[in-house]
Amino acid sequence: MNPSLPQTLPQVIRLAAQTHPMRRAIVDGAVVISYADLANKAEQVARGLLALGVQAGDRVAIWAPNQFEWILAACGIHMAGAVLVPLNTRMKGAEAADILARSQASLLFCVGDFLGQYMPAQLDGQRPATLQHLVVLGAGQPRSGETPWAEFLQQGDSVPSQAVHEREAALGYDSLADLMFTSGTTGRPKGVMAAHGPTIQAFSVWSACVGLGAGDHYLIVNPFFHTFGYKAGWVAAFLSGATVFPQQLFDAGQMLQRIATDRISFLPGPPTLFLTMLAHPQLQDFDLSSLNAAVTGAASVPPILIQRMREELGIKLVTTAYGLTECGGCATLCEPSDSAETVANTCGHALPGTELRVADAQGHAMPTGEAGEVQLRGYHVMKGYFEDEAGTREAIDAEGWLHTGDVGVLDERGYLRITDRLKDMFINGGFNCYPAEIERLMAPHPAIALAAVIGIADERLGEVGCAYVVLRSGSQLDAAELIAWCRLNMANYKVPRKVFFVDALPVNAANKVDKKILRAQFMQNSVPV
Repeated sequence: MNPSLPQTLPQVIRLAAQTHPMRRAIVDGAVVISYADLANKAEQVARGLLALGVQAGDRVAIWAPNQFEWILAACGIHMAGAVLVPLNTRMKGAEAADILARSQASLLFCVGDFLGQYMPAQLDGQRPATLQHLVVLGAGQPRSGETPWAEFLQQGDSVPSQAVHEREAALGYDSLADLMFTSGTTGRPKGVMAAHGPTIQAFSVWSACVGLGAGDHYLIVNPFFHTFGYKAGWVAAFLSGATVFPQQLFDAGQMLQRIATDRISFLPGPPTLFLTMLAHPQLQDFDLSSLNAAVTGAASVPPILIQRMREELGIKLVTTAYGLTECGGCATLCEPSDSAETVANTCGHALPGTELRVADAQGHAMPTGEAGEVQLRGYHVMKGYFEDEAGTREAIDAEGWLHTGDVGVLDERGYLRITDRLKDMFINGGFNCYPAEIERLMAPHPAIALAAVIGIADERLGEVGCAYVVLRSGSQLDAAELIAWCRLNMANYKVPRKVFFVDALPVNAANKVDKKILRAQFMQNSVPV
């Protein structure tokens, strides 16, 4: 605990409103909200929640893309002493209903019209009995049993501000702030419980290290339902006095235009985001001179990407970090003073005040330079999985180490390099192969814009690599040429035996390549996308 920092997320908003009241906090199209307005509007949301009977500790969900109402709703939930439950916008009705039921959410803020459909309709016939209220955000005609956003806010007029202030005063560093359900890539999604104080402590350090400061224009395309868009997104921005520009969908051309028009200076995202921007055929037509800083991570980062971000996108400060939902989204980070080589080849050292190790299956720390599972311990580790003691014990051992499921290597300085996910590893003729490492080795090929590797069955070797490749605009390459190049640049057992050239790679809502889709498409013996 750092006593010099705000201890709760509502305190972050109150402090920002006092420190720079007239500075823009959010710009979403024609909607411009100052920091003073942010505090007032969040309080109005909290009053609306109290008017509907939401109690301290109740779960309140948000199912919407990146838009200003998402942030106001989240801040109001926290001010009311309730617990935020973000829902992935790519979920179908049954998936959302499952999480709403398991979290026992009493109220849902849901976008109305989105991607050609009326989102609340997806819950028809499967709305949990515990969900008492549904508030509709943005466009769309609310139906019976649904409350428009404006009407919801008006209901709060009957609740005095003092009632909200009392809820805020009852919160502390360890109070539960959010319940974020994991993506479910390894099974049924689990609800990760995180407190107010650790989020503030971690992302205050993160913001300072990555160069996010007052007056920055922060384009947030990472979805707010993910820690990258929520905690490393608008929470970090409000801690720093930056201006948030929400971006609902990832479209490379649209993002490049927004950077030029809105003079965006700060842009984090996974490697896929930057690689897709770099592959845009009209890249040179956009004025990107405002871009000052970027953060990438969430996957193994090819060193060539860092170089290209600096040289082709003109980003002055490029750094890397690593985290996962179970540690609040931030585990390691590079320092501003770190060399370009360090930033390109590692994701930094442990967050100050926390511990990091690489261990074998028996929990023994591995020597420097040897791969093992990345394990974390410290204040940033989750409080546990919601109503899942067995799952919590499996993730966090008796000594307090969080088992991440990621494979990594530590150097002599304690800097981490992530090599892959344990579940993605395949074994070729007795050799462990890590797809992310193979992708990193393929990245320098001058014709490759994007590459994704999966393991596929092979009668002789057990498993071999299969690469899906997106070429740079105007480049030509065939499978035989690429395989020959790989043989010259990596160990033979790592060389992909099959290559498919595709126009695009499937990505999930966090803009990471979705290898589940690639595996399914390969099994169906069809070329994807």
